[in-house]
Amino acid sequence: MSVPDLIPIRHEPHYRTASIGRWDRGQFFAHVTGVFMGREGGDCGRPVKRWYAVLHEFDESGRHIDSTIEATGTVPDGPEKMPVVAAARELLDGWLGALPGRKFGDIKIAPFAEHCEGVLFGLVLECHGEYAEGEEQDDWAEFYPNRLGFSAPWDGSCDT
Repeated sequence: MSVPDLIPIRHEPHYRTASIGRWDRGQFFAHVTGVFMGREGGDCGRPVKRWYAVLHEFDESGRHIDSTIEATGTVPDGPEKMPVVAAARELLDGWLGALPGRKFGDIKIAPFAEHCEGVLFGLVLECHGEYAEGEEQDDWAEFYPNRLGFSAPWDGSCDT
């Protein structure tokens, strides 16, 4: 099954798509995410992540119009991350609160890509299947950096 022009994404409260929906200017996908930046003290240390608040905006037809991406800190994965994650969540809550007419719910958006500090943020088409004679075709949409995957039957559910 080919990839649709607009990828449906199901709103799931208390899960990784809890902050998606519509507002007066269109649709949105908001989230807090940590991006692996290496290890503290070398290969054997704790993972270090940079935390971001992210708000992607789309028009009514699902086309990307803007992204607001702001880092709140880089810390080892552990208790130290809590204030940095809380700061990202507070920042994101403020952005969401400023969206007039905001309603959480399902969305349908077109693939897009934004880069911030060398990190890919977006919904990117990929080939995950095996096809005869080495042919490849896009059959998957991956949301970065969260690593949420969307595929047939294109019902809005995601794989992690």
